Amino acid sequence: MSGHITQGFFALVKSDPDKPPPLLKHRSSKGFILTTICVAVFTDIFLYDVQHWVSVLLAVYGAALLACAPVCGFLADRSTSRRLPLLVGLLALAGATLMLCFGHTIGVLITGRLLQGISAAIVWTVGLALLVDTVGQKEIGQVMGYISISMSVSILVAPLLGGVVYHHGGYFGVFYMAFALIMVDIILRTVMIEKKVARKWEKQDEPAIVPGPSEKAKVPTAGQPKASWLPEPDSVLHPTLSENKVNKKCAAGDGPVPEATPPPEDPATTSRSKRTSPLLNRDTIMEEPESQSESHNFQECPPGFENSSTSMATEARARPPVVVLLSSRRLLSALYCALVQSALLAAWDAVLPLRVNKLFGWESLGAGLIFLPLVLPSFVAPLVGAFSDRYGSRLPTSIGFLLATPFLILLRIVEHGGKAQVIILCVLLACLGVALTIVMTPLLAEITYILNVKEKRHPGLFGQKGAYAQAYGLFNCAFAGGMLVGPLWAGAVVEKQGWATMCLTLGILAAVSAIPAFLFTNGWIGEQWKRRKKGEAQGEA
Repeated sequence: MSGHITQGFFALVKSDPDKPPPLLKHRSSKGFILTTICVAVFTDIFLYDVQHWVSVLLAVYGAALLACAPVCGFLADRSTSRRLPLLVGLLALAGATLMLCFGHTIGVLITGRLLQGISAAIVWTVGLALLVDTVGQKEIGQVMGYISISMSVSILVAPLLGGVVYHHGGYFGVFYMAFALIMVDIILRTVMIEKKVARKWEKQDEPAIVPGPSEKAKVPTAGQPKASWLPEPDSVLHPTLSENKVNKKCAAGDGPVPEATPPPEDPATTSRSKRTSPLLNRDTIMEEPESQSESHNFQECPPGFENSSTSMATEARARPPVVVLLSSRRLLSALYCALVQSALLAAWDAVLPLRVNKLFGWESLGAGLIFLPLVLPSFVAPLVGAFSDRYGSRLPTSIGFLLATPFLILLRIVEHGGKAQVIILCVLLACLGVALTIVMTPLLAEITYILNVKEKRHPGLFGQKGAYAQAYGLFNCAFAGGMLVGPLWAGAVVEKQGWATMCLTLGILAAVSAIPAFLFTNGWIGEQWKRRKKGEAQGEA
């Protein structure tokens, strides 16, 4: 039976290079790719949590994650395939699990944690970049919501299953479960086909369209003027090519770039759009410049300054993508918010189990279950992501931090044992979980929004392959930094000043973080208000 399954698997993976792969449509579908990345995220965090008790080497894991995330992003953006790095990361995870299972020396355990950190860096950079390649910008917020669910479920399930399996199956029973999960992950990552690979076969399968009599009549013959409906080849097949031609003319001093004639606007629609608040305007996600100075870059060149725009474009493209990304105030704000959100979530790992043990006498099972109210609200993440896709990330991110502030501070009142205190603690943790979910999902989508804005404003800025993996590598660094800072912060403050002071400091951190989230998410808020006032003035005129 197993032989037939193995033969079927290899027949699915290996195919005739002259024929489309089997089940191409299903293996390259959005749902299958999303499922593969969700399982990869689940596996990574599950194995981290379920093996946490083997060796407390958080610093080693975090250091590997921080160091490798930008490198993995850089290599992934220059690789011809996203699937290959994902498979390499899976091999690293399998090797790490083997070392942690059979290792008995400090050196082997450290190496295992290093490999685990490298695997996490690959999953969180290449995996998220692959999702962007697959679904595009319009659905990225909602898709990131499903990633948040996978992460939260693994955080919840791993300690519980690890404890139960260890109790009934012993030490190696835990690792048998881990290897089974890795096997499922191997199958999904191997079977998956990227969208860009599938498109090659889809184009070959498309039948040639033979024009009918009516279409033939429209095709101009030699000596006849081209009909207005027939597009220019360069502008259709290579949109950036026609823009480059215009830029070359501009650089050569052939005059300013001609402006395209806008289509006629409906007066009612125009008036409604001018009255729309910039805080809930879908267009600001893609159109809003980050600063006044940046909004003037790469614009049409006025007489006398023909070479300035082209020189600035060349200078920007000469810089490494990471430098270009880190020069963005909007991206820096998103990275800061990601670090704070991660710290606010991870801080409870160090103090909450000890707190419930002290107040309620709960052992490991109860200490694991107390995280359930904090994690369950993540199931609304796809709804939050859909909202950010429609209206942008500014409101959910800033409101999420403000909403978290009172619940963090109110956790100070959990001071003694009793059923009433248990209920209060669970309610406050659930409300805090909702607030942090509102923050997390839009931030994941904000990275994609930022890159799309830059690419739209400066075509070819990050090269042909883009810089999504590098951007998510930076995001991964910020998130990993929060995972390191949060427990250290909470543990140190509780030890020196007590539980109440710790809750107060975290509440202040959340409140302060709402300021950059409101000012810079979706672009600098000042520019949006200026555009709104300018639109109102034009409407009155």
